[in-house]
Amino acid sequence: MAKLSPHGRQLHMESLVVDAHVDTLIGVVYERRSLGERSDEGHVDFPRLQEGGVNVQFFAHYIEPQFKPDRALLRFMQMADAFYREIQANAEVAEVAYTVADIRRITSEGRIACILTVEGGEVLQGDLSVLRMLHRLGMRSLGMVWNQRNDLADGVGEARTGGGLTHLGVEAVKEMDRLGIAIDVSHLSDPGFWDVVEHVEGPFIASHSNARAVCPHPRNLTDDQIRALAAEGGVMGMNFAPAFVHPEDATLEGVLDHVDHIAELVGIDHIGLGSDFDGIGRPPRGLEDVTRMPHLTQGLLDRGYSDDQVRAILGGNFLRVLERVWGD
Repeated sequence: MAKLSPHGRQLHMESLVVDAHVDTLIGVVYERRSLGERSDEGHVDFPRLQEGGVNVQFFAHYIEPQFKPDRALLRFMQMADAFYREIQANAEVAEVAYTVADIRRITSEGRIACILTVEGGEVLQGDLSVLRMLHRLGMRSLGMVWNQRNDLADGVGEARTGGGLTHLGVEAVKEMDRLGIAIDVSHLSDPGFWDVVEHVEGPFIASHSNARAVCPHPRNLTDDQIRALAAEGGVMGMNFAPAFVHPEDATLEGVLDHVDHIAELVGIDHIGLGSDFDGIGRPPRGLEDVTRMPHLTQGLLDRGYSDDQVRAILGGNFLRVLERVWGD
C-alpha cells in the first residue's frame, strides 16, 4: 500500500480533484444520514470529502428498479429535493455548480462544487421535453441506462439482445449535445456505446468504468471502446467496485493497473476518477472511503507519473471535457 509522503499529500490537496460518480444520495433520501455530518456509514459525506481533498463531486441520482418506469421522474424529484436541501443546509462548505466558472469559483473559496447527474434514462419518461426541463433544474450529465433496457437504449444486462440506442436514444444524444449535457456511457451495452460514437458531436464520458483488458467484466470498456472514447476527446473515471477492478483481489494497486493500461493505450489525457462510492459494497483495500483518496495520488507518483500527469488524472481531464461540453 502506498505510504503517503509530504509531497504526495500536498500535491493532492492543492489539486482540483473530481470524482465523477457516487451514489451517496440513496442514503440521504432514505434519511439514514446527512451529507453535513461525518458518518461511520458509507463512504462519502462533506467532512470526509474535505479530508480526502475531493473538491468537485458528481452526485448521481440513481433511479432504483422499483421506481421504473412509471415513477422514475417522481423518484428523481424526490432525490433532487434531498440534494438541494442538503447543500442549502451546508452552504458554508458546498454549493451546486452549473458551469465551469461555478466550479472554479466554488473551489477557489475552499468549498465543494456539487454536480447533479442522473443514472437512468427512465427519468425522461420517453419525452425530450423532460430532458430540457431537467437541464433547467441543474442536471449536467445523464447516464442513459443502468443495466436494463429503457426507452433510450439497452444496458449491459441486456447483452443477449444485441440492442443499442433506440430512435429516441439517438434523438436524446443529439439534444444533450445541443443543451450541453455530458453523455455518460457507463452501463450502456456495447452496441449502444458504438451508436453514441456514431451520433455524438463532441466528447462524452464513461463516468465510472474501467478497462476490460485488465478485468474482464462487461461493465468495463474494451480497448477499442477506450480508443474511440479518446478519439472523441472523452474521459473515463476509474471505478473502485471490486468486481470491476480485479476478478479476485481488489486493491488500490489494482485500480492503478487500470490507469497504467489506459495510459499506455491512449495516454493519460483520458483518465479520471469515478469511484462509485456508496454504490458498491466493500471497496478495494487501500481505498476504504473517500478519505483515502490522497493514497491514490501517492500511488500514481510511486508509479512514475509526473505532478502534471497526476493533476490531469485527479481532475484536470474531466474539467477539460466539461469546458467543451458545457462551455465556460
